[in-house]
Amino acid sequence: MDLFKRFKNVIDKQYSKPKGIVGLYIGEKMVQQHQPETSWTINLLSPQQDDTILEIGCGAGYAIKQIIGEYNVKQLVGLDISKTVIQSARFRNRKHISNGKVKFLQGDVKKLPFQDQSFSKIFSIQSIYFWEELPNTFAEIYRVIKPDGAIIITLSDGENDNKWEGITTMIEHQVMPIMEQYGFKNIEKIKGPDSRHFQTVAIKAEV
Repeated sequence: MDLFKRFKNVIDKQYSKPKGIVGLYIGEKMVQQHQPETSWTINLLSPQQDDTILEIGCGAGYAIKQIIGEYNVKQLVGLDISKTVIQSARFRNRKHISNGKVKFLQGDVKKLPFQDQSFSKIFSIQSIYFWEELPNTFAEIYRVIKPDGAIIITLSDGENDNKWEGITTMIEHQVMPIMEQYGFKNIEKIKGPDSRHFQTVAIKAEV
């Protein structure tokens, strides 16, 4: 039992910051697991030709590849704390990196390595659980988003018919009030598709 718990702890850490050979596997596994909510989030994002878009927690770069394959946007940037998955993302999107449309950076969401008002749209899929210091993080996100910009944060809030009260509390009593405090407007929670047996929602807001 102790061995099982130790293995589970290793896997849990890999989901927050994939590393090494196991991290490569976890990154590709998440690509497969998150396809339904990824497509749904991109549709909500409604990419346009003049958009400069940032994905926070880009993982192995699947969402960015899907956007650049379907929409003629100005530029896409992926940020992730894991050097391992950034390598996968760069390989997956090497064609569009070479033509300057796409780039990936390793970095921390609570200190974004971008100038003020760099992006017209920002999105994140299944990564908010790992964000630390939410007030600082949303201050940073607000700093780098352009006036009239938009943000979408997608996550799961239940499994089968069971709601995760802790996640609901986080959304309604931490995330949404913090976003309002830092200047986001028209903040709403939108119900999304079931992904495997997990319930999906998005927090959508404007600047």
